[in-house]
Amino acid sequence: MDEETIMYLAFTALITLIAIEGAGSFGKGLASSAVILLSLLTLGFLLLFTFADFVVFPLFTTLLGVSFQPVANYYIVKKQNAVVKNVNGIFYSTGYISANLFAYTFKEERVEESVEDQLRQAPEKWERAIANIHFPFKYHVVSSGMDVQKVRDELEGKRGYQEFQLSRALQSQGTNDVTITNIQRNINMIQAKIDRISQGEKPVATLMYVETTAVGISEKASLDALDAQVKQLQVALSALDVDLTRIEGRELYSLFMYSFMLPTTFEDVAAQFSQQG
Repeated sequence: MDEETIMYLAFTALITLIAIEGAGSFGKGLASSAVILLSLLTLGFLLLFTFADFVVFPLFTTLLGVSFQPVANYYIVKKQNAVVKNVNGIFYSTGYISANLFAYTFKEERVEESVEDQLRQAPEKWERAIANIHFPFKYHVVSSGMDVQKVRDELEGKRGYQEFQLSRALQSQGTNDVTITNIQRNINMIQAKIDRISQGEKPVATLMYVETTAVGISEKASLDALDAQVKQLQVALSALDVDLTRIEGRELYSLFMYSFMLPTTFEDVAAQFSQQG
């Protein structure tokens, strides 16, 4: 969550508390209870739209039968899981799947042997995975160098938290050696990353996703075909050990707009995909 969102939530929560506090001016009857209930409902909806909008928006648009038009000649269907274009009675439906192949690691960081084996086998697995896919799809990779100081500050914050956990574990009588060893291992890994940043290595952030388009003589036919293609991609690419989640809601709109213009900073991407992608 970015600082702007935190400030927005804090301000809204403050207004809600002020409204609840001022509810007494309406008396102690039904009016006062209604003000408190309305304030709590407002805060609840705000939290839902902030942390689970990819669930809430599709629910509302499905119930209300609402569709959105992000750009001319395109519209997002009421389920918020596809973008459709009608070309002279032929419907083209596009959907997206999150597909981050692996978390970025520093180039000098030693990884487990099993992970190294997976990376070596990745090209062969890729060929086998797509051999049975008989329709085109696009694999997007959005990458950006990260702000070194921000990454360092985050790592130092994580190290401080792990050191606090270690201190509590050492003071507790019931803590087993395995827990202490795991905490110490986390501290050593974080410190190794901080040391490499200090030596000049720069971290990279990456977002990967798959795009596929299906065609049909009606909206329903194209959407049914798209559902089938998405499921086939999820099954085929699962051999690569990736998290394949179909994109819905706000993130769908964001990925579609990336076809026209990329975000200017990776913080914008992280803020948009912190919950679902």
